[in-house]
Amino acid sequence: MSEPSYTGAVHVGGPADVRRLPGLTIAKLAVGKMSNNAYLLRDVATGAGLLIDAAAEPENLLALTRVDLDADISLEDTAGAGDRTGIQTIVTTHQHFDHVGALAELVEATHATTAAGTLDAAALPVPVDRSLEHGDRIALGDSELEVIHLRGHTPGSVALLYRDPQGHGHLFTGDSLFPGGVGKTMTPEAFTSLLDDVETRIFGELSDDTWFYPGHGDDSTLGEQRAGLGEWRARGW
Repeated sequence: MSEPSYTGAVHVGGPADVRRLPGLTIAKLAVGKMSNNAYLLRDVATGAGLLIDAAAEPENLLALTRVDLDADISLEDTAGAGDRTGIQTIVTTHQHFDHVGALAELVEATHATTAAGTLDAAALPVPVDRSLEHGDRIALGDSELEVIHLRGHTPGSVALLYRDPQGHGHLFTGDSLFPGGVGKTMTPEAFTSLLDDVETRIFGELSDDTWFYPGHGDDSTLGEQRAGLGEWRARGW
């Protein structure tokens, strides 16, 4: 699937949607009972792979390591095709159970390095090799991701930003930002913290053409969502 046809609309049991940028390939797959989005990022120059949120369905996530190599390939064609070189790093955006259901099996299958926000790391079902702080960088072959700490949905939630040298930004937000609002919070203080971070660290720093990829559901751009910030704050969710 070529870049112009990418929509980001995926469903559990359906095919991955693949976006090809000059330096990075993004494969999006919906998995599990809560329809979580998992994203496999592949550096074009080196083939290095990074998985965001090993949420569920480990066999399909391993099969995803081959989906981005051929425009006509499908999960049915590649079941069980994952190998130990397909994913070098697994980043967990936050500690919630529906985002880590396949993490232990994926780590065992791939020997990947694990990473998560410092304040969520201890809650993960596997040891975390790298604890992430706001402003950290994650190397992915010749590409790089920036870590944005977003406090509120969980204490250690992180988003990952890829700045396409030949285009706009691509932001992976976990459950901290969705089309239509920020992620669920348990207290008014947590909501304020999350919305403050989303406003200052995302909308205040990134351009409207930044495309973001949430932990569930469809994608959007910051420009499509910016006008709603005041409404989100007023309604309190």
